Amino acid sequence: MEVHELNCLGLKCPQPILKVVAKIPAIPAGDILEVKADCPSFPKDIKAWCDRTGKTLMFCMDEGNGAYSAQIQL
Repeated sequence: MEVHELNCLGLKCPQPILKVVAKIPAIPAGDILEVKADCPSFPKDIKAWCDRTGKTLMFCMDEGNGAYSAQIQL
């Protein structure tokens, strides 16, 4: 299992989710995508996207200064 990183800092809704969707095809099933974002709606948006697509949101945590880190198992 490998962890792939995606930096979405500075992007506003809906760009972080669109970047996640674009990155997914390049990642093997079972691997983890770690996303960094600072969009205020990112925690709600990534949870809704994972619920809708059946992906596992391992966590989404506030890193302070308005930044969030999330891990999604694919």
